[in-house]
Amino acid sequence: MAAEQMADGAQDGTTPPPRPLDAIDQDILKILQADGRASIRTVAERVHVSRANAYARINRLIDDGVIRGFSARVDHERAGHGTSAYITLKIVQNTWRTVREQLRQLPGASHIALVGGDFDVLLLVHTPDNRALRELVLTRLQAIPEVLSTRTLLVFEEEDLEPET
Repeated sequence: MAAEQMADGAQDGTTPPPRPLDAIDQDILKILQADGRASIRTVAERVHVSRANAYARINRLIDDGVIRGFSARVDHERAGHGTSAYITLKIVQNTWRTVREQLRQLPGASHIALVGGDFDVLLLVHTPDNRALRELVLTRLQAIPEVLSTRTLLVFEEEDLEPET
């Protein structure tokens, strides 16, 4: 399966309508979320299906866009990014797509969400230190014309919630 297919969900760039997931599909997802490197054999044994069935199900989950890809979980502090922050942004109405593209280019941007409430966008960033965070917020973010205001929430401690296997 090509990497582009995994990223886009389908060959022509469109995502097919979702198919219902049964209990075996759900179990496969839990296993792969806990260990994206799990072998087909291991997955098949744990969900009690043949290797061919497990392989076909995983490929269907990829083709349907349920599985968007496989990645490593990183300890950002140990990787040299000891400062993390959630940054809220208020943006000019109807500029989400433009702003999103600019936020994707920011160094250390980890998660971007369009939200409802007192602000419009929630951005998670990981930077080497507070100086780099300051530079990111005051120089890069506030230079985006569509960004009306920002608020930075420094993360003191974080923990990824891993799926149970």
